Amino acid sequence: MDTKRLAALAALTLLPLAAACGSEDAGSDTVGAAPSAAVTGVHWAVDDVTVDGKKSAAPTSTYLRIADGGKARGNLGCNNFSADAAFADSRVTFDRMQSTEMACEGVPTGFEQTLARTLTDGELTTEVDGDKLTLTTADGDRVALSKQDAAPLKGTKWTITSPDADGKAHLTFDEKTGQVSGSLGCNKVKATATFRDGSITLGTASTTRMMCDTSLMKTEKTLLGLFDGTVKYELDHRNLTLTSENGERVSAAAAE
Repeated sequence: MDTKRLAALAALTLLPLAAACGSEDAGSDTVGAAPSAAVTGVHWAVDDVTVDGKKSAAPTSTYLRIADGGKARGNLGCNNFSADAAFADSRVTFDRMQSTEMACEGVPTGFEQTLARTLTDGELTTEVDGDKLTLTTADGDRVALSKQDAAPLKGTKWTITSPDADGKAHLTFDEKTGQVSGSLGCNKVKATATFRDGSITLGTASTTRMMCDTSLMKTEKTLLGLFDGTVKYELDHRNLTLTSENGERVSAAAAE
């Protein structure tokens, strides 16, 4: 690893960070627009990161969003981050990056550090082509991103990302039937769902009775804890957090 990348990694200070909320829908898709106008105000999902010719696919929750005022926030794959963003011609620089320190399940080893190092590796050239954005370092490493619209709470298939169920657990809230249905990772589930501002009251879970391996059964037990009670929900663009009455948190991402 060269000196510049080591310096960038050292500059990555891990501090607790409260997740910001909001879903402005600004930005431009036009190729050739001013770089800052084309890049800011858009929710960019990270597709992959290429370092030294090796491409690494990003977890579905990974994203970057830059506000018009120069503040950036996003997710490195599990942990949320914030940074200062400064534009100069067709380049952007991210400084003072801070991140949460959550333990992550299902995130490839080293991916978060690889993405953080690449984003903080000095000036990055910006190239916008329709709904695609590419950030490239002076050494040719790059981050590929795609514009992503917000997902509604109801009617979206929410894939559970924490606890980890290897992408097998998911929930869908149906406004017409007033129900939630999906999979707990192995067994199917269905229950009534009543919506209020910021909360959902879930009825008794009706499930199948298949036996699963130990890890999936542990995940199913956690997810079943959401039912027969009221859960609070936080919706941030395409990420959903459900918090049960006993404080258990379940995270999900909108399926593609």
